[in-house]
Amino acid sequence: MLKNTLKYISFLLVLSMISCAKRGSITGGLKDTLAPVLISSSPKNLSTDFKGNEITLTFDEYIKLKNINKQLIISPPMKYEPLITPTNVSRFITIKLRDTLQPNTTYSLNFGQGITDNNEGNAYNQFKYVFSTGSYIDSLTLNGKIKDAYEKNVDNFVSVMLYEVNDKFKDSVIYKENPRYITNTLDSMRTFRFENLKAGKYLLLALKDKGSNNKFNPKDDKIGFLKSYITVPTDSVYEVELFKETLPLKTFKPIQASGNRLLLPYEGKQNFKNSKPNIVLKNNTEILETIVTQFPKKDSLQIWYKPLKADSLSLEVDKDSYKKRFSFKIKDQKKDTLSIKAVQNGVINFRDRFTLETETPLVKFDKSKIKLVNKDSAAVDFTTEYDEFDQKLYIDFKKEPLEKYNFTFFPGALTDFYEKANDTLSYKLTTKELADYGNLILNLKNVKRFPIIVELTNKKGDVVLAEAYSEGETKIEFNLVEPNAFTIRVIYDDNKNKMYDAGSYPEKRLAEEVYYYQQEFDVRANWDRNETVDLSIPFSPEVEKKLDEKKKKEEAKKRKAF
Repeated sequence: MLKNTLKYISFLLVLSMISCAKRGSITGGLKDTLAPVLISSSPKNLSTDFKGNEITLTFDEYIKLKNINKQLIISPPMKYEPLITPTNVSRFITIKLRDTLQPNTTYSLNFGQGITDNNEGNAYNQFKYVFSTGSYIDSLTLNGKIKDAYEKNVDNFVSVMLYEVNDKFKDSVIYKENPRYITNTLDSMRTFRFENLKAGKYLLLALKDKGSNNKFNPKDDKIGFLKSYITVPTDSVYEVELFKETLPLKTFKPIQASGNRLLLPYEGKQNFKNSKPNIVLKNNTEILETIVTQFPKKDSLQIWYKPLKADSLSLEVDKDSYKKRFSFKIKDQKKDTLSIKAVQNGVINFRDRFTLETETPLVKFDKSKIKLVNKDSAAVDFTTEYDEFDQKLYIDFKKEPLEKYNFTFFPGALTDFYEKANDTLSYKLTTKELADYGNLILNLKNVKRFPIIVELTNKKGDVVLAEAYSEGETKIEFNLVEPNAFTIRVIYDDNKNKMYDAGSYPEKRLAEEVYYYQQEFDVRANWDRNETVDLSIPFSPEVEKKLDEKKKKEEAKKRKAF
């Protein structure tokens, strides 16, 4: 009997434990989606006649700081950043000011997305603490948007600045001093907004400020500005275009690359193709024969010279108002020799020119020693063009579909600067059917002025796949292009040099105007596409995104129907 009673009691205990375990199990509950709430601040937010150097913020839950060095925008900027503690989880934030505050000035500390709750990371969006060292809070506003002058997409975290234009204002202030007011586009916005401004005249400036020092460094930063000063208050919405300035020419000490070649590093992206500097290489007083070319994919020029015995050389650089002289030692090193490489291998597209790249610069071409025949061994006429600066030989000829071509360069066809000629070279090329390519015809409307450069780029806009130049024609044909998805970019070539030119802050010159068409075009094989492009419709990333989503839905619908 006792044994049965013990069994019964044991069963009840186990049942009770299971029941308790069920009652204590975690079900998760509703996810916290609420941001922290500020319950008090000392001194109070929007205080006037601010005298202290410490601010305390108290929240209704535990919070943490996230990327506060990027998110916090202080306007006007302070010379010494405030000390914000604690850096770990807390319900309090203490801000210790380490700078001398300006009199009668409204300060704004915008935390962006930098304050979040501890558990779910919900951000206290754009929380702003404002105080004034004067008797009132400035309350005027200014709105605008940022775009890139050339690229399709604008950078994140662009600083937008206002410099007060008064009797002490100079253009050089942007290189040396902090702005009067500053805001930021943060990481997901193209728009900006200034608040708590005082009335006045200002220079509006935008910087992709890589040094995070609120000052313009032309070597590293992109800049955008308005040519005219603005007056606050204003209801206007201003657009500022960012561009990277082309730096004034600056060269550095030559580097010996081989026994017959020097590298001359330079600063900035220079337009040397249209206007090379005058470079003179000397051995004592003797001027040496040279050829100057571009070092591929580097900001350096190559100075080719004939081998000689010398301990040192001198080099003079002269371009416009820039002059520089270098003296340097040279050593006996291995010399560069003639080497030739074909850019196309096998298939050549109808729009391409057959291209040879040479290791050393060429000086002589003997067309009689170059032979081009088709698959029937019939001779095919061709033309040649040599780009000395890039060391490329272009050979153009009429291409027929489904044809085979054989290039033969007999000895002596090509001779380089060092009087070395090629051995026999042979290259075999084939073409595809015309049906493997597509045609795109663009009918441009509302072109503001000519000439223009029309570029077909990839979707991101960072690779040019085809281009055309027009001095008045509005019907642009891109025939026999490889099937692809294209974006259209139009550059107003105001200085008629057939390339995009950035602006210059010292010259108060904006970048050449660039237009992106909203819609991406698919050009398919064996397909003609005729499109009207209205250049009066402004580009909008939001509209492009909607068009892209619509296109994806249509393609998904077609696949489903298929």
